[in-house]
Amino acid sequence: MIKAQRGTKDIMGLDVAKFRYIEDTARNVFKMANYEELRTPIFEDTKLFARGIGDSTDIVNKEMYTFFAPNNEENSITLRPENTAGAVRAYIEHGMSRMSPPQKIWYFGPMFRYERPQAGRQRQFHQVGVEMFGSKEATADAEVILLAQNFLKNLGLKNLTVELNSLGCPECRAKYKENIKEVLGKYLDELCDDCHVRYEKNPLRMLDCKCEQCQQVFAREEIQKVILADFICDECQEHFNQLKKYLDKLDVKYSQNKLLVRGLDYYNRTVFEIKSENLGSQNAVCGGGRYDGLVEMLGGEKTPAVGWAMGVERLMAIMSDLEKEKLDYFVVSTNTEEAIKLTQKLRENGKSADFDFSSRKFAKQFEKASKIAKCAVVIGEDEIANNYYTVKDLTSGTQEKRSFEELL
Repeated sequence: MIKAQRGTKDIMGLDVAKFRYIEDTARNVFKMANYEELRTPIFEDTKLFARGIGDSTDIVNKEMYTFFAPNNEENSITLRPENTAGAVRAYIEHGMSRMSPPQKIWYFGPMFRYERPQAGRQRQFHQVGVEMFGSKEATADAEVILLAQNFLKNLGLKNLTVELNSLGCPECRAKYKENIKEVLGKYLDELCDDCHVRYEKNPLRMLDCKCEQCQQVFAREEIQKVILADFICDECQEHFNQLKKYLDKLDVKYSQNKLLVRGLDYYNRTVFEIKSENLGSQNAVCGGGRYDGLVEMLGGEKTPAVGWAMGVERLMAIMSDLEKEKLDYFVVSTNTEEAIKLTQKLRENGKSADFDFSSRKFAKQFEKASKIAKCAVVIGEDEIANNYYTVKDLTSGTQEKRSFEELL
């Protein structure tokens, strides 16, 4: 028996309704805020992710599905592990920098990462996200954070917390990285192998390590003094202060977490996560921040940008179950010709309808109808002879005679 690949999952039954509800809610909420939908290909040139995400990240080093196309052994392609890099590529390629800023887009679709499957994390998963290009102001940061909160509230989600941090500009980060390297250098023997690599390539990402042994090292007083130090310059601090002021005005509750660095190299200044109390240790449902250097890094003009992404499977895990929507009518009849004819006429006139393909006894048909429809439409000999239908409300049990026009 051939089964679905490990780390993938069929979406079916009520999960389809929940999945569709998330996408429809995204489309409605983002349209109200003037965001346009973008759909990028699910695979891109590997260099896009290596340059955009950063070759010191776990995504690039361990998790990408990369392969060579037939008859092309020089350039590899990669299934997208995230969509910000693809959105930036589209922004550059289609000359969106020549349009009036800010350019605001949103996306929804499958992503691919080769990692150990666990609750809320799969090898093929789905993300919904937004990106805003062209505004360096803290108002842009505040809007995307508020937009994330509004979206989650519209999904009916509660018990959410917002965590903020500022990574500063490249100059701030360079000094901060050196301080982290200096204080952690003497503890390298106690850190995991991944942190050894990060120490050389991007020491800031060591703080994002989930290894318990490393977290115990980072908790030491000497190291905490460096981690929690106010290292960002006056301009970056002012940007962060402005953001907090706007969030206060918008009644967005947040806390500052100086260990929050996010897992991707392109972030600068603002980074944030929204977490749920209902997801255990892997509790982030939304992550994002500012990436002012990424457009230029990938060949475009210098362009400030900010955005976020959410894992759809994680959202589904904490959402309340949806009730399955029932059909308007189920046609009950042993006359197959009349049943299929009425079913088709109802569908043509905007009513959802079905019938019993096997013409079983009325009792069996009513049993099925009660499970999947709001009303049963009975076509028996009397109904055919007198040109009417008997309609039974399957919730209240009441029934009455109706013409076809009354059915509609």
